[in-house]
Amino acid sequence: MQHGILISGASTGIGRACALDLAARGVRVFAGVRRTEDGDALRAAGGDGVVPVLLDVTDGATIAGTVEAIAAANGERALSGLVNNAGIVVAGPLEFLPLDDLRRSFEANVVGLLALTQACLPLLRAGRGRIVNMSSISGRFASPLLGPYAASKYAVEALSDALRRELAPWDIPVAVIEPGAVATPIWEKSAASAQALLDGLPAQAHGHYGADVEHAKRRALGAARAGIPAEAVAAVVHAALTAARPRTRYLVGRDARIGAVMARWLPDRVLDLYARSTRTGTAVRDG
Repeated sequence: MQHGILISGASTGIGRACALDLAARGVRVFAGVRRTEDGDALRAAGGDGVVPVLLDVTDGATIAGTVEAIAAANGERALSGLVNNAGIVVAGPLEFLPLDDLRRSFEANVVGLLALTQACLPLLRAGRGRIVNMSSISGRFASPLLGPYAASKYAVEALSDALRRELAPWDIPVAVIEPGAVATPIWEKSAASAQALLDGLPAQAHGHYGADVEHAKRRALGAARAGIPAEAVAAVVHAALTAARPRTRYLVGRDARIGAVMARWLPDRVLDLYARSTRTGTAVRDG
């Protein structure tokens, strides 16, 4: 990893934990942030091993600027790894979901991931690097009201499979990280987003889904408090970046492993019953 690792979405949560973990191991980390002050804070915490770069994966100009900065910093124009971590959570009942919100989810979680990957591939080829994509157990199990988020993560899984097979001739591994509930600010933001969406919906939507949204908010806030630490995910990302033969998928967290077993072995109708029961009970908490 001597040429450096680029991490998108490094301002908070999993991305920040990955940047600090790798920097502490002596790796040069190009940390993608959307605000200069976030980069300054990350540099202060991680030291000289952290190089903040302004990066918005939905903005082609900042992607190009990031790649140019990395090429200028690395004389051999090489990159040893790309961690596609940037993403958002869009939640709400699909019946009433504004389609622009669905587009926003895919633009950040899917299109942005591929746009950054495309831009970095020449550097990854030069550095004999690898790609690590941050997915979720939601990429295998779609919970009620998390349809927009789950759909984007299913797409990340499919893109990762295709990329892995297309890039095999150049020996560029592609690994997927699938966490369960992780204690990060994204879930508090998700709860607030779900409430804002519900507030803007017609009275009929409140009647149909109001109780479900309230339960989903409580689950999201519970995940923010009781999920595994982001550092646990960072340790797995490091393993995916350094393993001689990385796995294609890494499940992280007990709930992710349980969810994966259920999604693989239980019939759809049984999973449907389980998902409906979680409206008032305890569910697999997505990360």
